Amino acid sequence: MAPAEGAAMNRPGFLAGLAAVGVAGAAPAGAADSYAQSVDDLVAANRILAQLNVVDGFGHVSVRDPRDPSHYLLARSMAPALVTAADIQLYDLRSVPLDPNARPSYLERFIHGAIYAARPDVVSVVHSHTESVIPFADTGVTLRPMFHMASFLGGGAPIFDIRSAGGDGTDMLISNQTLGDALARTLGSADVALMRGHGMVAVGTSIPEAVFRAYYTGEDARLEAEALRLGTPTYLSPAEAAHATRTNTALVGRAWALWKRAAMGS
Repeated sequence: MAPAEGAAMNRPGFLAGLAAVGVAGAAPAGAADSYAQSVDDLVAANRILAQLNVVDGFGHVSVRDPRDPSHYLLARSMAPALVTAADIQLYDLRSVPLDPNARPSYLERFIHGAIYAARPDVVSVVHSHTESVIPFADTGVTLRPMFHMASFLGGGAPIFDIRSAGGDGTDMLISNQTLGDALARTLGSADVALMRGHGMVAVGTSIPEAVFRAYYTGEDARLEAEALRLGTPTYLSPAEAAHATRTNTALVGRAWALWKRAAMGS
C-alpha cells in the first residue's frame, strides 16, 4: 500500500489502499475519510513545526486515531521535516506499534500514549525541545501568559522533573511507560507542561490547536524572559486568559491555513 519513501501519496490513492488491505475494516466510508485527513494533517503538522523552528531534527507530533480512540498515529523515528504519509505508524496507548513490520519508533513515543490514556479530551500531542522554555523549566520561574496568543497557559505551565519518577541517573528521555505516566500526571488538565532540562509538551483537541499551542508557548517564553529583564511583568488575569482562549480557539484555523501553505505549498 505504502509508496516508496519520500514519494507523494494522493488522497484518492490513499483511500483506495486503505480499502484494499482492509485497514478501515467494517468502518463506514466516513471513518476512512477522517483517517486519511488525520494522516494528511499529521504530515502537515510535522512540516509546519519544523518550519516554525519548534522542532528540528528532534521532536514529534501525534494524533489520536479517529477510528479508534485507543490508538494513535505517529511517524517512524525520523526528522519531522522529512515525514510523508508513508512514514506514519499506528500505536496502542501503551505505545506498542500495531504493525508487526513497523520501522524504528521514537524512543519517547510513551509521551503520546500516556497522555492519550490519561486525557480522553486530547486529540493531538506535540513534544519539542523549544529552547526558550528551558530557563523556566530549570529555574522554577512559572511560565505564564504574557500576551493573548498564549492565553491557554492560564495560571502557568506545570514543570515535570524526571528525577521525581526516574531518579538521578536517567538520560532525560521519556523512554518507558512509567515515565510517560508520570509526565501525564504532571500535565494534569493543563494544555502545556515544561520538562526540566529537556523541553515541553503541548496538547490540543485537534492537530491545528496543538501546533498553535506549541508555537505560541515558545513565543511567550521569549517575551516573559525579556519582560523579567526589564522589570515586573503584568500577566493576563485568569478572566482575561479564559476569554482570550475562547476567542483564539475559534481562530486557530487562520494560523493553520497560513502555516500549511508555507510548509506544504497548499
